[in-house]
Amino acid sequence: MVGPKRPQFVLFGSSIVQHSFYDQGWASILTHLYARKADIILRGYAGWNSRRALQVLDDIFPKDATEQPSLVIVYFGGNDSVLPHPSGLGQHVPLQEYIQNMKKIAIHLKSLSKKTRIIFLGAPPCSEAQILGNSDLLGRPLRTNESCRTYSEACLELCREMNIKAIDIWSAIQKRKDWRDVCFNDGIHLTAEGSEIVAREILKVLKEAEWEPSLHWKSMPVEFGEDSPYDPIAADGKTTKNVSREPFPKNLDWD
Repeated sequence: MVGPKRPQFVLFGSSIVQHSFYDQGWASILTHLYARKADIILRGYAGWNSRRALQVLDDIFPKDATEQPSLVIVYFGGNDSVLPHPSGLGQHVPLQEYIQNMKKIAIHLKSLSKKTRIIFLGAPPCSEAQILGNSDLLGRPLRTNESCRTYSEACLELCREMNIKAIDIWSAIQKRKDWRDVCFNDGIHLTAEGSEIVAREILKVLKEAEWEPSLHWKSMPVEFGEDSPYDPIAADGKTTKNVSREPFPKNLDWD
């Protein structure tokens, strides 16, 4: 453990989380904005569904940990929504079981501490034509945009019932007319353009949430942000300039 201690933001989910640092992914955007303010911790597991998440919930989020996260962002649903296999194997989780699994995850996270805030991400859409091998032996699609919508809406409804912040990624991405062409690199996983939409939606929630303390990046204190004679020399040649809060690049706009 390195110091000083910072607030911890944990990203917990399947491949949309595991790959979220790739190609200007949404986790890399958050890490950049929260540099010197919070530690972004990745707990993403490609291929997982909500069943597997429940199996390791206590290992990833132990209730007796000395320090609990300030924020947990959770995503499961896309893999749960795939067509069931006759063998019973595979990623599919029936809708009602998925809802109960997500409810159990939410209850566990709420029990960690009074300061732990939670955001659930609903399943994003998928671009079916881009997905290689997206059919079973009978020609039925394994993953459809309609099934993603169904699981997304179920997650959002659960969050309304449990008073949890949730983001409708399925709708947000489809606001772009060209979303099928630019938001996915394989029909499922996000490109830089898709990740930018996700990051902006997360930042919007963090800005609008009436949480104390605020977890919006512009509101959080900067680590070692005090003025120093060792800062860069200012234009007057007599003082120094504190650059700890300056955005990089200077035209950075994430509001």
